[in-house]
Amino acid sequence: MSAPLLALDDVRAGYGAAVVLDGISFEIPERGGLAVLGRNGVGKSTLLLTIMGYTRIGRGKVLWRGVNITGAPPHRRAQGGIGWVAQEREIFATLTVEENLTVAARDGRWTLPAIYDLFPRMAERRRNFGNQLSGGEQQMLAIARALMTNPALLLLDEPLEGLAPIVVEELAAAIRRMTQEGTCAFILVEQHADIALSLTQSALLLERGRIVHAGPSDQLLNDHATLDRYIGLRLAEA
Repeated sequence: MSAPLLALDDVRAGYGAAVVLDGISFEIPERGGLAVLGRNGVGKSTLLLTIMGYTRIGRGKVLWRGVNITGAPPHRRAQGGIGWVAQEREIFATLTVEENLTVAARDGRWTLPAIYDLFPRMAERRRNFGNQLSGGEQQMLAIARALMTNPALLLLDEPLEGLAPIVVEELAAAIRRMTQEGTCAFILVEQHADIALSLTQSALLLERGRIVHAGPSDQLLNDHATLDRYIGLRLAEA
């Protein structure tokens, strides 16, 4: 049996002496989709930062394709195939859309034509500078730029936050297409629980830095009591 793409084994992590995550264990397979849900401040973003190597790990291991990368620096993890879209987007404001996309491109499935097919707005705006884009367009660019590195795993930190409903629909459709085509695995941290669960195969609920629920996304989508308890959000009845 092959090793999972990514596995965390009893990880305790945080910043300096502060512990934010404790006892975190899970796996994600090649081309899998994982939703990470929970209220603000429970450690969701810290989980992604831990996977990328930006936190202090006091206990446990991070395994990438069976190899222990617990002590590896962020740039080595990126070179190994982990892509990250931060909440702050961090696009290059003074570069054009096309320059943003090509500056860190690597060979693989995601090329400029493929990106422009996934995000037609990026094709329309390819000669515009990053600071000339709307918030939704900047988020599309941030995701597209990460895809241009052709990662095996893409980390998405609240990509739909603060966006207009029509842009949310566009981005969700793009993520759904990525899932259907099986281009890469991804971990999605998102406040829109119903969207996140509809886009993924499995889900984790975090509370105070610990996993309090793990299971199939479709089951959690229908478990309104659990969502109410840990997110404070009751999904509308279908």
